[in-house]
Amino acid sequence: MDKTDCSLNASGLVPSAKVKTVYVWDMDETLILLKSLLDGTFANSFHGGKDLKKSVEIGKKWENLILKVCDSLFFYEEIENFNEPYLDALSTYDDGKDLLNYDFENDSLSSPNDIANKRKLAYRHRAIADKYKKGLQNLLDEQLLNIWNDLYSLTDSFTDGWLSSAHELVRQVSGVISTGEDTACNNNRVSLIVTSGSLIPSLAKCLLYKLDDVISHDNIYSSWEVGKLQCFNWIRDRFDSPQTRFCAIGDGMEECNAAQSLNWPFVKVDFRPGNPNRFPGLNKGTLRSYISVMYETAESDDEEKKDG
Repeated sequence: MDKTDCSLNASGLVPSAKVKTVYVWDMDETLILLKSLLDGTFANSFHGGKDLKKSVEIGKKWENLILKVCDSLFFYEEIENFNEPYLDALSTYDDGKDLLNYDFENDSLSSPNDIANKRKLAYRHRAIADKYKKGLQNLLDEQLLNIWNDLYSLTDSFTDGWLSSAHELVRQVSGVISTGEDTACNNNRVSLIVTSGSLIPSLAKCLLYKLDDVISHDNIYSSWEVGKLQCFNWIRDRFDSPQTRFCAIGDGMEECNAAQSLNWPFVKVDFRPGNPNRFPGLNKGTLRSYISVMYETAESDDEEKKDG
C-alpha cells in the first residue's frame, strides 16, 4: 500500500465508528514553524544561541515557496478570496465531470454566489485534492524539488529537528507504519489539522512541510472564517461515537478555549527552550497521559498497547 492509500485510509473512508482516538492539531507554530522564524521570536528565545538574520531569511524563503506552489498548482490567484473551511465543502455541487481536458483558464469563474460558480470552484477543489494525493515529488521540476528539499533540511537543522520530530509524532499517534516501500495504517487512530490560516495556503504548507503522508487532504480544516470551535464541532460530529476520544494540540488560546468547551484535553505547545511540550520533546506518552486524565482511562488502553 502506498502513502496515498494510507492517507485515504486514515481520512474517513474507514467507518468513523471504528476511530477510537482523534488527534486535532494546530499547524503554525505547532507542527511547523514559520511566523516565529520571520519575526525572530524563535531565535530570540535562545538568547543569542540562534542566528536571527538566518531565521528571518529561512522564513522568507518559505513564504516565497508557499506562494509559488499556491499560484502554480492551486489556482490561488483565482480563488484567494473564496475561502472554504475544507476541500469537500462544495462537493454537492460537483457533478463528477472529467477534468482531464477542462479549461480552467477560460471558464470565467467569479464569486461563488450561484450554482454555476459553486460548481466551478468545486472542480478546482477536486483538482487540488488530486494534486495533493500525487505529492509534490510528482508535480515540481527537478530544480524546484532540490530547492524545496534543501530548504526543509536547512529549517529542520536550524530548529534542532522540529519538523522531523513533529512529523514522527503524528506518524506514531496516527498508527502509520512504513516498512520498506509499503505503508500500513491503524484505523483506530487519526490525525487532523485545524488551522487559522486560509485553506489553500494550508494545503500547500502540508505538502511543503512533508505532512501529506500522515494527514490527508480531507483531514485539513481552515477556521479562517468560521472559528476553531465550529471546526472542532464538525470533527466531533464526524467521528461521533461513545468510544471516541479527542485530543487537541496547539499553541494558541483559540484552540485551547475550543477544546475546553467540548471537554477535550488540550496540550499547549511552546517553542521556548526547556519547555517539554515542544519538538523534539513532546511524545506519544505525554499525549496519552492528557487523554487518560480527561477520559479517566488507563494511560494506554488495550488497543493502544496492541498498536504500540
